[in-house]
Amino acid sequence: MTKARLVGSASLNISDAARPFSVIALAGRRIDAPDAKDVCFPLRNVPMVEERIRRCFQSGVRVLVCSAACGADLLALGVASELGIRRRVVLPFARTLFCESSVADRPGDWGECYDRALNKIEQQQDLVILGYEQADPAAYARTNAAIVDEALRISKQEGRLAGALVVWDGKSRGKEDLTAHFLDEARGKGMPLTEILTLMC
Repeated sequence: MTKARLVGSASLNISDAARPFSVIALAGRRIDAPDAKDVCFPLRNVPMVEERIRRCFQSGVRVLVCSAACGADLLALGVASELGIRRRVVLPFARTLFCESSVADRPGDWGECYDRALNKIEQQQDLVILGYEQADPAAYARTNAAIVDEALRISKQEGRLAGALVVWDGKSRGKEDLTAHFLDEARGKGMPLTEILTLMC
């Protein structure tokens, strides 16, 4: 059984909960660093989380909008490719810089997955680079907002229902938590929210 659940949204109602979301805005945890004090997404849980994402996407997802960090993002992009789902990737700055800061610095062979996914997505003209400076402390939060806005734009353009998916351990790490920020951003735009847990439960 998929470990996915609906979480609060100002616009969520019973009929929404029963309908599949065709356009998904997604964000979530990166793989834990080797010296991480708090366990949020250990590398050993990758197969479990990948399967949970797959089951969620099989409910009728047609478009995925996310970034491309190691962990939740790249797993979702891989599953979407497997299922023939359109992938729209939003990066705060250039591909090589993003790889250094958000992909290659954690355990696992994420760099190859990243290059393979982005090469194809760029060919399909579905790669959005926002052009922020790597040193900009607000770059990632602004990217969260852009992912939500892009999903809403595509859903309106294509006449599809949009929702947000958060792949995480289920709790905020405080005001600097970018996954929690994404959840708040999506909730603020009235998007129905679903979460997939990265830990056994």
